[in-house]
Amino acid sequence: MKSANDVENLEKVIGQLLAAHSEITILAKKSPSDTLNPFKLKMINRVIENSNTVLGARYMPFEDFEQFADEDLPSNSDVTMILAQYMEEAERYRSDNIKQQHGHWYYVLDDKPSQIRTGPPSKVIKK
Repeated sequence: MKSANDVENLEKVIGQLLAAHSEITILAKKSPSDTLNPFKLKMINRVIENSNTVLGARYMPFEDFEQFADEDLPSNSDVTMILAQYMEEAERYRSDNIKQQHGHWYYVLDDKPSQIRTGPPSKVIKK
C-alpha cells in the first residue's frame, strides 16, 4: 500500500463485502437456488468491481472472474460463495500489509509502519 487513501479504499471494500455477504447469506439459507433480482445483482457487481480495483491482480480470488453477467442471474448460493472468496482475499491483502509495533497493529505504507491503527491479522503474514 502506498497511501492512507489505499487504506481507506481497502477498509471500505471490506465493509461492503461483509455487509453484502451477510445479506445474501440470509437469502441463501432460505432459498439457496433462487436467483438474485437485477437490483441486488447490480449492487453486488459494484462491490466486486470495487474489490477488483483495490485488490489488484495479485489478490483477486479468481483470474477468470470479474463480475456476474447481467443476463444470467446467479443464485443466492453462488453469490455467497464468490463473496466469501473475496472476503478471504481482502483479509489476506490487509494481513500482508500490517505490522505490530509496541503492542498495536498498524498499516504499512511504502514499506514503513504508518500511524493508521488496525486490528490483528486473521491470516498468516508473509515474512
